Amino acid sequence: MKKTPDHIAILILAAGASSRMGKPKQLLPWENTSLLEHAIRTAKASNGTEVMTVLGANARMIQSHLEEGERCVENPLWQSGLGNSIACGVRELLQSGNTISGVLIMLADQPLINFKYLNLLIEASSDNQNRIIATAYKNRAGVPALFPRSYFDELLKLDKDFGAKQLLEREKVITISAGDCVVDIDTAEDYEQLKQRNEPET
Repeated sequence: MKKTPDHIAILILAAGASSRMGKPKQLLPWENTSLLEHAIRTAKASNGTEVMTVLGANARMIQSHLEEGERCVENPLWQSGLGNSIACGVRELLQSGNTISGVLIMLADQPLINFKYLNLLIEASSDNQNRIIATAYKNRAGVPALFPRSYFDELLKLDKDFGAKQLLEREKVITISAGDCVVDIDTAEDYEQLKQRNEPET
């Protein structure tokens, strides 16, 4: 990570139970590590200034597989949904005492997202400091998404399973395309297909 004038914290959401997968997808092998550790490494390679992961289901087991020193917070109310985990993570970041100008929220199950794309979001935020910078999907804006400090109070009030959906539906949101990199892994079939697609040809 590099220090930038704008101190952007990266919040990785990894609190779900992976019910459709049947086992913790955070620990599925990806390249030479796990899905979650891959996401952490991606975040740390970006221009963000700090990285924190929100855990929930299977928190202790997952944390035991992470590299030493990784910053995590366990959300005891993870079953309330993504919104609650976002609020939990933002609260922990603010209580750490570090002054941050924005929070970039990403998921642990989008392994094709790379640090260069995260940097695009951060750069766009530097030029539009009062706007949400989000990822363009077909008919909506989604994560990864960067929320400036002016939205922190609203993030702290989230408590549903729609994450920050209502905030991302506003007209002020700027969207950036990530191309084919915004694929989520929800099922074993998703995982196998994406893994095959990502493996280099021999």
